[in-house]
Order: sequence, then structure tokens, then C-alpha cells
Amino acid sequence: MAVAAMLLSLLPGQAAAGLFDAFGDSYQPQRVAGRHLVAMPAGYEPGTILVQFSQRRLYFVLPEQRAISYPIGAPKGDARWSGTTYVSEKRVNPGWTPTADMRRENPNLPAYVPGGHPRNPLGVRAMYLGQTTYRIHGTDAPWTVGQEVSHGCIRMLNQDVADLYQRVPIGTRVVVMW
Repeated sequence: MAVAAMLLSLLPGQAAAGLFDAFGDSYQPQRVAGRHLVAMPAGYEPGTILVQFSQRRLYFVLPEQRAISYPIGAPKGDARWSGTTYVSEKRVNPGWTPTADMRRENPNLPAYVPGGHPRNPLGVRAMYLGQTTYRIHGTDAPWTVGQEVSHGCIRMLNQDVADLYQRVPIGTRVVVMW
């Protein structure tokens, strides 16, 4: 009973995770399981972020071998990576500047999108990873969560990245694997 109450307190607005039944006439998004509490194998320190790109899930490790599991959008093709890093910076409503590679791939991208703009691909929160250009961030395209779509970043639903953001201090260890 206590676990059920804890789970419900972790999941406000849970029904919103699968809002999009269709986008346009031809796009049928993949349904992804929303945020939920899971058992965690021993060996992961509470407070660690574990990213499993192959599962399209991010886990925030809690005490007593449990974790909060969040759906994510993963990197596509050559943007795939793995390793151990840390949260080096956190920003609310971050501004977005596409990389030179992104602009070459899509010359129609704006040079900059201010924070808080509804078309900002970083969404409402961003946690910067080490000295890289990679981030754990929200999205302006929630239907892409659960797919391989990013240029290396870890994309989350805005309500999920806001939840994770308030749990994670700068310096948090992040383990990324395929």
C-alpha cells in the first residue's frame, strides 16, 4: 500500500505521457510507457542517473534498489554514444543554438531559439553533461520520445524532465549505455 501511494505521488499527470494519437494525417507515434517506479539491480548508487538507449529509458536510482524510470528519445545513427559523465550545469527554459552540423543538415533551422519559446527543442529544462554539447532536456516534439531522433542528447517529455531536474544536483553521476 505504501509503495502504491509513493508511486502515485511520483506520477502527477501520468495520463499525459501518451497524449498524441496522431500527428498530421500520416504520422502514427510509437506509444511509450510513462514514468513509473521500478526495481533496480544492486550496484547503482542512489542519486545516479542510468541511461539505457536501447530501452529508450532513463532511470533515476533511489534507495532500496528502486528507480524512477522515464521514457526518452535516443540518439540516431552516428550520434550514438556511451560512457560515464556528470551533470555539469542546469538551466530552466534554456536557449538553443543548433550546431554547425545541424545547420548543414537542415539550413532552415534558426540560428537561435530563445528559452521559453514554444518551438524551442530543449523544452522547459536542460541538464548539461560534462564538457560535451550533450544534454538531458525536454522537447517541443513530445511524440518523438521513444524513438531514435536526437543528435546525441537525451530527450524527455517536459513534465518528466521537470520532475528529474528538481531531484538532480550538479555533479550527479550519469552512466550512459546501449
